Amino acid sequence: MSIGKLYIISAPSGAGKTSLVRQLMAEVDNLVVSISHTTRRIRPGESQGVDYYFVSPAEFQALLNNHELLEHALVFDNYYGTAKTTVEKTLNAGIDVILEIDWQGAQQIKSLCPDSLSIFILPPSTAVLEQRLQNRGQDDDHVIARRMRAAVTEMSHYDEFDYILVNDRFERALTELKSIIIANRLTKDRQQQNLKTLITALLSST
Repeated sequence: MSIGKLYIISAPSGAGKTSLVRQLMAEVDNLVVSISHTTRRIRPGESQGVDYYFVSPAEFQALLNNHELLEHALVFDNYYGTAKTTVEKTLNAGIDVILEIDWQGAQQIKSLCPDSLSIFILPPSTAVLEQRLQNRGQDDDHVIARRMRAAVTEMSHYDEFDYILVNDRFERALTELKSIIIANRLTKDRQQQNLKTLITALLSST
C-alpha cells in the first residue's frame, strides 16, 4: 500500500472552494479533509469537530508552543492551523488528505512537505467574486470590501501552486478537481505499491 497524497487547496474567500471540496468528498473515496483549528467564533450551521476545532487564543498558542501544528496563519484577525499528528497518521494509512488553507499555510506545507500538490481556485471575475460574497449573507458591506481587498493579495500567489482552476461553471471545475486527484493516483510510483502483488504475479506467469 502506498502512502497517501497531501493536497493543498487554496482560493480567495467566495471562490467556491468549500462547495467544490464538499462535493469532491462525496464522489471520491479514500479521501479526507483535514479539520483545522481556529480561534474564530463558530458560525450558524457549523459544528465543533466537523467544520473546525474551535479553540480559544490561549489553546491555540499552546498548540504552537508544543509544536503540534503542521502550519498556521493569521487570517482576518483569527488564527488557523493544521494538527500535525492527525495528518501524518492519515497519510501513513494510505489515505489522501486535503488541506483547505490560505497561501501562507501553503508556503509552510510546501517547505515541510515538498511532495505535496497544491491547487489554486480562481473566480471567473472580481464582479462574480463580490456577488458570491454578498449572496452568502454572512458579512456586511465593510467586511465584504475587506475580503475583496484581501482577495487580490491571495490571488497574487497563484503562481506558487502546481494547478490552477477557474470556478466559473461548478460541474466543470469539479471535474477538473477530480481529474487531478485521479491522475495522481495513477502515477507509476503509487501504482507500483498499490499493484505490487498483481505486477509480481503477471511478470512471473509462464
